[in-house]
Amino acid sequence: MLLTAVVLIVAVALVFDFINGFHDAANSIATVVSTRVLSPNLAVAWAAFFNFIAAFGGGVKVANTMGKGIINFEMLRDQGSEAVLIVIFSSLMGAIAWNLLTWWWGLPSSSSHALAGGMIGATLPVLGYQGLVGSGIAKIAAFIVLSPLIGMMLGTVMMLVSTWTVHKQTPLKVDTWFRRLQLVSSAIFSFSHGTNDAQKVMGIIAVVLFGTIWKDRPFHIDWWMIISCHAAIALGTFFGGWRIVKTMGHSLTKLAPIGGFAAETGGGVTIIALAKLGIPVSTTHTITGAIVGVGSTRGWRAVKWGVAGRIIWAWVFTIPASALMAVIVYAVSKGILLVVR
Repeated sequence: MLLTAVVLIVAVALVFDFINGFHDAANSIATVVSTRVLSPNLAVAWAAFFNFIAAFGGGVKVANTMGKGIINFEMLRDQGSEAVLIVIFSSLMGAIAWNLLTWWWGLPSSSSHALAGGMIGATLPVLGYQGLVGSGIAKIAAFIVLSPLIGMMLGTVMMLVSTWTVHKQTPLKVDTWFRRLQLVSSAIFSFSHGTNDAQKVMGIIAVVLFGTIWKDRPFHIDWWMIISCHAAIALGTFFGGWRIVKTMGHSLTKLAPIGGFAAETGGGVTIIALAKLGIPVSTTHTITGAIVGVGSTRGWRAVKWGVAGRIIWAWVFTIPASALMAVIVYAVSKGILLVVR
């Protein structure tokens, strides 16, 4: 019975990973589609490929942060297998619900922060505030602000450097060069997306396994977790969330290939660097900041700040909304267990 429950929760975690890729596909392909460098179908295949190969060079520092840096793993494990399973199930369902809602609304919210919010909300009824790791949550909260600012800064710098480098060339030659270079920048960003986002689900799966059937083993990330999580997020990216592509690639600002290259490179470098430090950040926040940075080099009016404002409100509400949804799922799940018993 316990093994069956564990397998089901791991499957739910991989479903979340798939939805993460589906929801965040826009982050990887919006610029390359909006500049017409690749068709939508080729763009998602390109992004999915690099999402997957990130498994072979991304490391597992973010996975360890998600597994033991948000909730007190040892304290949760001491509550027993049932507590571990219901907390993780509620966390995942709260995050999935928020991701699907924001996808439906066409808002690029953060899957990373939805999962973190779900974990916080589901843990509170079981362990209270002492079950939360304050330093880890503070780090994630800080980078809600810092990651888009860093992305904006690097996107702006990349745009200015790129523009200065080719300022003596004809527009046709610049367009041709950067259409080719955007394939590279899109690959960089898709690799960074896989590196950062797939690791979060690895951490969740590790909590489930090492908190239940493998209690006697030390917490670590196995190779099969890495491969399965990258495969799930790549598959989700392949199916793509087209509603959000429109918001990111067309509604926020108008991008030429040189701007797409600058935004993707700036955002991708930011995410890879932070992943190497073990900091779970939002690819959505980072690429949005980079796109705004690129757009702002053409003047304040080049960015549609009303659209940016809608995105920011989605950021603000993601953690509390997914936490609330996780609490509701937890309460319903406990009620069903009581009735069954």
